[in-house]
Amino acid sequence: MNAPRVIEGDRNARDLRFAIVAARFNDFVVDKLLSGAVEALRAQGATAEQIEIMRVPGAFEIPTVVRRLAVGRRFDAIVALGAVIRGDTPHFEYVAGECASGLARVASETGVPVGFGVLTVNTIEQAVERAGGQSGNKGAEAALSALELANLLRRLDV
Repeated sequence: MNAPRVIEGDRNARDLRFAIVAARFNDFVVDKLLSGAVEALRAQGATAEQIEIMRVPGAFEIPTVVRRLAVGRRFDAIVALGAVIRGDTPHFEYVAGECASGLARVASETGVPVGFGVLTVNTIEQAVERAGGQSGNKGAEAALSALELANLLRRLDV
């Protein structure tokens, strides 16, 4: 009996263009996510010329810029980076929820892969752990996910 055909993306970044949209709010964490994302793409063959970085005020603003970039079709994949840390008010739920749903909507409606590297954590310590600590670097993980999905979508178009 023959096995089903499996189609998946690889992590070859040589022929792709990437946008990274990174929030400035909580930059002590986001800058580490950004470094991780860039390093991950460079390790997979991307050059500096293939990566453009856009900075926005905070996580709430990320989906607006990601949508504009996705609609413009200049990039094969987009990586969204931010850090929303819970405080004493419900502000966290609104910002985190709107950012996540906005990014999912952009990816679904445009077909452009969006790597989700927006941390939604309870404490600063949790954020630091996910930005290069023992939990790894979620910015790097988001970049690699977007890269792999971009290559998968290219294979599906053939």
